[in-house]
Amino acid sequence: MSTPVALVTGAARRLGRTLALTLAAEGYAILLHYHHSEKEATETAAKIRELGKPVRTFKADLTDYEQIQALYKTLDGFVDELSSNEEAAHEVLINSAANMAAIRADALLPSSWDTTLDLNLKAPFFCAQESARRMFKGGLIVNMTDTGAQKAWSRFPTYTISKAGLEAMTKILARAYAPDIRVNSIAPGLVLPSDSITAEEWERLVQRLPLKRSADLTEISSALRFLIHNAYITGQTIAVDGGYSLVD
Repeated sequence: MSTPVALVTGAARRLGRTLALTLAAEGYAILLHYHHSEKEATETAAKIRELGKPVRTFKADLTDYEQIQALYKTLDGFVDELSSNEEAAHEVLINSAANMAAIRADALLPSSWDTTLDLNLKAPFFCAQESARRMFKGGLIVNMTDTGAQKAWSRFPTYTISKAGLEAMTKILARAYAPDIRVNSIAPGLVLPSDSITAEEWERLVQRLPLKRSADLTEISSALRFLIHNAYITGQTIAVDGGYSLVD
């Protein structure tokens, strides 16, 4: 029996944590990436161990290409360690790490542009590249985008642009890595409020949705399970948004 290994970026908390726990429940060993949230990463790793699955945490700033390389050296070591007991292979990458900074387009500086685009778009590309080099037939890469990629969010220009680019990148990589590796995206709608939004504004946004509620985390994780088990889907973005894409 072989051990499948998943790398989840930004997995210490929020949605990344849910996705890491979902994969552990599906039988994957987890390389849990984090940047600043060391305490939450330790807590998430403990939850994964409670599920009976191997886990290793690794801190990295994914805007730095050398740290991406170090992350994948750790992945290689993790796979080798697991292979000492039984066959193991890197099978899934979840690109979840992201920055969502509120800033007006007319006040945007080059440094702010680079901070967001390097993490939200450049890092997923090079993580996908490194993962694809290690995956065999049946590998899966999932990019976490956002329904907002199809909107004109003037308060979040770099975030919106980066997520739109990530959806385009998903299609490009799906063609590049077919037929052996599938590449898809999940685009959540309103799931967890960001730190930059008030409770009143969050509720206003929720009430605009056709379904009049925010998503439950299990509704996002079920989309990941769907992509794991349906091997005939590639190059697609699955919107789990309560109808937000229908709202003007």
